[in-house]
Amino acid sequence: MKPLTHPSIEDVTVEGLLHALSDPVRAAIYAGIAAADGALSCSSFLQVCDRAIPKSTLSQHFRALREAGLIRSERHGVEMRNTTRCAEIQQRFPGLIAAILSAHSVQAAERAKAARRKPAAAKSRTGVG
Repeated sequence: MKPLTHPSIEDVTVEGLLHALSDPVRAAIYAGIAAADGALSCSSFLQVCDRAIPKSTLSQHFRALREAGLIRSERHGVEMRNTTRCAEIQQRFPGLIAAILSAHSVQAAERAKAARRKPAAAKSRTGVG
């Protein structure tokens, strides 16, 4: 089994963090891990943003988050447990992760609100309802 590599905190860059979080699925995964009380397995995210994510794609998302320095992954048997490196990143780039997670939360709320409005708008256009 190939060993997992995690960059040292000194090698973590703002550009790398932002690039890893530029994908909406990865941003949602990271927000989910950051909100958790403890480590989460990769299989906790087989459903993200209201769609199923294939395991192979999920593995690539976790690799991108790990290589950017956002998460730490540890193997436990066949399971991979993931935690954030928020505290380390906070020391290196104060306020960055909190700002990103706050913005993600606002955006997620807006998307959820828009999704709830769509069915009602569709009914009014068809004259049904």
